[in-house]
Amino acid sequence: MFNNIRNIYMLIAGGFVGIIVLIAGFTTWYTVDESEQAVILTFGKIDEEVSTPGLHFKLPWPIQSVNKLSKETFSLQFGYKEEGGKVVEEYQKDTKMITGDENIVLADMVVQWKITEPAKFLYRSYEPEKILYNATSASLRSVIGSSKIDDALTSGKAQIEAEVRELLTALIKKYDIGISVLAVKLQDVDLPNDEVRKAFTNVTDARETMNTKINEANKYRNKRTKEAEGEKDAIISQAEGDKVARIEKAHGDVAKFNALYAEYKNSKEITKHRLMMETLEQVLPYTQIYIMNDDGSTLKYLPIHPVPKTSSVKGSGEQ
Repeated sequence: MFNNIRNIYMLIAGGFVGIIVLIAGFTTWYTVDESEQAVILTFGKIDEEVSTPGLHFKLPWPIQSVNKLSKETFSLQFGYKEEGGKVVEEYQKDTKMITGDENIVLADMVVQWKITEPAKFLYRSYEPEKILYNATSASLRSVIGSSKIDDALTSGKAQIEAEVRELLTALIKKYDIGISVLAVKLQDVDLPNDEVRKAFTNVTDARETMNTKINEANKYRNKRTKEAEGEKDAIISQAEGDKVARIEKAHGDVAKFNALYAEYKNSKEITKHRLMMETLEQVLPYTQIYIMNDDGSTLKYLPIHPVPKTSSVKGSGEQ
């Protein structure tokens, strides 16, 4: 009887030892894939982080345990839910925001992020993905709240994305939850209803028309300014040419006068009569001039105009 009880105890003890050996054998090693990272816990306390892929060994459970996390890039969908490439649900309560010029818009966003410190991601905070979602909401609302509606709907999206990423990165760094923000992308920025959308479209069309008219006016102004500058340059060039011509003419008149004066000093009477005749020719260009000698006797004159040609004799039949 005693031997039977002893055998039973030995069997039970051997079973426990076998179980312990099996547990030790299966829990003293683990593998880490290239897309994974691991956290080793010793009696529930963080011991080390493992990111090197391959086979690794540790103390058996329950002394040490392993938590594995992915290294992949995750996408946080803010304001909507997408499945199979289609939007299945929208959260307008989250996406409705007020711009800096007091207009209402709907803005949703995608945030690309990854786990860079797995120990902090697991044990530093509760629901770190929810913290990231709320931080994204705060960052986007802050930037939209300081932007104009035109920038949010048209050409200012890139600037808004850059500011949101900078602010969100600073918040996540401050929270220290083991996450790194890689990129942010605005998906849709739209107006809340058709009536507001139509009114905004009318305002946008009017603004575009105004800008077109301003551009046309500036183009016409530039054209007229260039034409005026060309006319100014032409007038200045002509004036410079007239100035040079008059100066040269004045120099010629001075030289002519000096030459005439030199002749006048040599032959005063001849030069005097010559000047009188030249003046008469200039003043009375079509007057016939006669040189006469009136000495009290018969009047004699010498015509100096050309003798006109006599007309030819007409046919003999004419009288």
